[in-house]
Parts: sequence; C-alpha cells; structure tokens
Amino acid sequence: MVNALENSWALILGASSGFGEAVSLELANQGMNIFGVHLDRRGTLPHVEEIKNKIKEKGREVAFFNINAADSEKRAEVLGEMEQIMDEHGNPGSVKILIHSLAFGTLKPYISEDAKTRVSIKNMEMTLDVMAHSLVYWAQGLVSRKLMGEGGRIFAMTSAGGHRVLPTYGPVSASKAALESHIRQLAVELSPKGITANAIQAGVTMTPALSKIPGSEEIIKHAIEANPANRLTTTEDVAQAIAALSVPGTHFLTGNVIKVDGGEDLI
Repeated sequence: MVNALENSWALILGASSGFGEAVSLELANQGMNIFGVHLDRRGTLPHVEEIKNKIKEKGREVAFFNINAADSEKRAEVLGEMEQIMDEHGNPGSVKILIHSLAFGTLKPYISEDAKTRVSIKNMEMTLDVMAHSLVYWAQGLVSRKLMGEGGRIFAMTSAGGHRVLPTYGPVSASKAALESHIRQLAVELSPKGITANAIQAGVTMTPALSKIPGSEEIIKHAIEANPANRLTTTEDVAQAIAALSVPGTHFLTGNVIKVDGGEDLI
C-alpha cells in the first residue's frame, strides 16, 4: 500500500515540547518531513537539537524556526523559507498537515482587589492571539501561498478546560473555546478545497504547560481517578491518533472536537 504521507511535509507549531514534540516524531515515523516552529531560550535549545537529530535519524528532512509564532512578520518569513525548502527538494506545495500546539498564555484570575494580580487587557489579548487566533493566520498563509491544498489536514490542540472553570485558567479557557470556534469556521471554508480541520481534545497529560497551572497536582490526581484506564493521557496517545486521522480515508471528517482521553471527559 502506498503511504500517502511519505515525503510530504508537516508544519508543527509548538514543536519543541509536549504534544508538538511527540507529533513531530510520530509523523517522521510515518515518512513525513518536518517543519517546526518553536520559541526557546538558550537553556532549552539543546533539547530542540535532540528532537531534530531524532527526526534526521529516521531519514527525514527537518527545518526548525525559533520565532514567536504570533509575530506576523516572522510568520511571513518562515512561510517564504518553507516554500524555498520544498522547491529545493522537488515537492512544492506539499504541506499535508498543520498542527497548532501553542501553549503560552496568562494564568491569572479575572477578579482581584489588586490590579497587578488580575488579568489585564494585554494579558488577555496575548493569550487569545497566541493560543487561538494564530491558527487562522497560519492557515491563511499556507492556503494563500498554495503550500497546502487538497488532502490537507489541520489539527488544533484543545482541552476540557475550554468548557470548564479552573482558578486562574480563565484566559486560557477562553482561548481554547475560541480555538474550537476557529476550527469550525475553517472546516466549512476549507471544505471546497479538500482540506479538513479538527480540534483534538487530549485528556490531562504530563507536559510543560500542565506543570505551570496552579494546582496541577490535584488536576493530575483527579484525572487518574476519573479516567476509565486509570492513567493519564500521554503525548504518544495523541500523536498516534493524529497520524491515524491523517490518512486519505478521513477526508470527510471535519469540524469536530475529537477526544483522545480514554473516556476521561465522560466521567
């Protein structure tokens, strides 16, 4: 059987850790070349190099870009470089998968007597721009430049936090709700082009983003108790699901929030 993903490219936003890292490696296993966008300081760059080397060891091409994914000028530069790289490799316009896995937001309460500790306009706008709206702009760039066409797959990482209330999680919760709305709109507008768009709702997963949430220990404990499998979701669970959802037979599956959580959100 011909592997439809072989030698095509995936663009992973948030490729240097968590879900983005796991998906990068899994899609490389499936024969894909990897573009990765990440924002790392000097201390974590060695780990980025480890990921790139693992992808190369699988015989795949890899190009990572250390930028702010919400910066419009940097985004245009990266898309231009991607175009050039694909042309050099003889497979122009072959970005088959876009993964949005950006976790950079403000964790503050909406209401506080101290103005310094409550969420500000700048905090809210930054969180929504990075964790939700940037999906739209990257999708626009890929499609307008004809880097993604028929058979394309767009996935955005959401969570149960998009419909639940947790202390200080308000701005991130709002971004997840907005992200799911963007997915629905993209699904409808991109359907005539043969491109699907779906949100992936992972269960509670040990990632760097989770560790930054106040009370994460209690969240982890509750998730293990509630999950029918009596364990947390892993980044590999999610990566394998995304790979499975990227085959040609899923061309009519679009506009959904797909749970990859072992039934955790049902209980």
